[in-house]
Amino acid sequence: MAQCGVASRRKSEELIQKGLVQINGVTVREPGFPIDPDKDEVNVAGKRLNEAAKIYIMVNKPKGVLSTSEDTHGRQRVLDLVPIKERLYTVGRLDMDTEGLLLLTNDGDLTFYLTHPSHEFGKTYVGLVKGCPDKRSLEAFSHGMAIEDYRTAPATIKVLKVNQDTSLLEMRIHEGKKRQIRKMCAAMGHPIIDLKRVAVGDLTLGNLKPGEWRYLNNDEITYLKGEN
Repeated sequence: MAQCGVASRRKSEELIQKGLVQINGVTVREPGFPIDPDKDEVNVAGKRLNEAAKIYIMVNKPKGVLSTSEDTHGRQRVLDLVPIKERLYTVGRLDMDTEGLLLLTNDGDLTFYLTHPSHEFGKTYVGLVKGCPDKRSLEAFSHGMAIEDYRTAPATIKVLKVNQDTSLLEMRIHEGKKRQIRKMCAAMGHPIIDLKRVAVGDLTLGNLKPGEWRYLNNDEITYLKGEN
């Protein structure tokens, strides 16, 4: 179901447990039920499931746009920027105030692979912060920091430019906890003014402007799947 773009792996399991999935007319309630895609008929909420072509997209999410699939307040979502009929899901999220690289796909296996903690796809950000971190603050960021109820993993940070009251930092982390970069900079005493994700692993935004998107090429897809 995740491979066909019906829902994420977790949501697919919930649909199964609710009795909304039938295989050859028989309701199943246990995830992992084996099927033969060439022979078995799968229905989800009364609709026959057909395996969809896999789609892989990079988008430059503008500030003020939501990463979530649903919104009850009618606000613009990143999915609204990509006018294609297939149902897509974001690989991870960016908070509303953060601009930058976000991946969209209907490949549930790849989404699970990229977001699993055991696969260290670094995420690179460029952030404008108040003031300029000193050596001690930079080392704390790099070695790991205590934030709320967890300690961050080792990361990298580099000062790109120092202005009168602000500085521009390049930061790379391997985790994806909610608003983590913002919390780490605040813990240093240098809160974020503006933040942009510029890369996921070796994939970079390139010339994509805010609101623009493109399909990934075969080499990029192969790289993300770890098939090099």
